[in-house]
Amino acid sequence: QVQLVESGGGSVQAGASLRLSCAASGRTFSSYKIGWFRQAPGREREFVAAITGRGAGTYYADSVKGRFTISRDNGKNMVYLQMNSLKPEDTAVYYCAADSSSRTLARIETRYYDYWGQGTQVTVSS
Repeated sequence: QVQLVESGGGSVQAGASLRLSCAASGRTFSSYKIGWFRQAPGREREFVAAITGRGAGTYYADSVKGRFTISRDNGKNMVYLQMNSLKPEDTAVYYCAADSSSRTLARIETRYYDYWGQGTQVTVSS
């Protein structure tokens, strides 16, 4: 089992940057694929980015490709989401999630993730 805690959210102006962090418990952290998702008011939770267990594979939603970067430090049980050139439409609660399955590839669908953090708010004003 793994527990996830997000941090790093905040309120920024359009064009600014933020780095979200996801701290994980558990001794088998490197075996988990980690995804970042976000949910804006009145909208469904959507995929943002994902990374495989050892970090060799990364995946991004088209809406953030080229602006966001996901990375992980398995020695520290941490996953990061560097968000640059933020836009008002990036405003949402951001969640990190862990997929503990034996699948090799990281998935973009929420149903494949069995552990979730509590979320951190990101607000981007124009």
